[in-house]
Amino acid sequence: MNGIPGVQVTTPSDTEIAMTRAFRAPRRLVFDAWTRPELVVRWYGAHGWTIVECEIDLRVGGAWRFVWRGPGGAGMAASGRYREIAPPVRLVHTESFDDHWYPGESLVTHELHEAHGRTTLTTTWRFPSRQARDLVLRSPMERGAAEGFERLDGVLAAIETRRQQ
Repeated sequence: MNGIPGVQVTTPSDTEIAMTRAFRAPRRLVFDAWTRPELVVRWYGAHGWTIVECEIDLRVGGAWRFVWRGPGGAGMAASGRYREIAPPVRLVHTESFDDHWYPGESLVTHELHEAHGRTTLTTTWRFPSRQARDLVLRSPMERGAAEGFERLDGVLAAIETRRQQ
């Protein structure tokens, strides 16, 4: 990936999954890609999945909700509430899925670090139990995140190209 590493997945504790990925873009732009609906709909999700509903009320206590449509008419929806917003360094929110494919609600923390024109994003999910974490580890989450991040690379590159023109 032209010197940008792929997604690195770790399990920092019995209830956590962490994903780290570097992007060739400024931190502010990567933060915006997580918090501006017009950008989120362009990249968030695996190949073949499209966000058809994207609501973001970006304030502490504000809610977010995404609805996806996928292959064969499949659907999925997730939502949560923002707990901490510190642009462009940190974003913390809850997350749960409507179909309850894992029990309970997770706490998601995005941390962004910029150096030499690259931003490293580390996202950590804290699940209500080890069983919930392990269920997610067995799911296609890692593949879906990697595909979404590939799409995000394209969105970030297009924005940067437009900005430089």
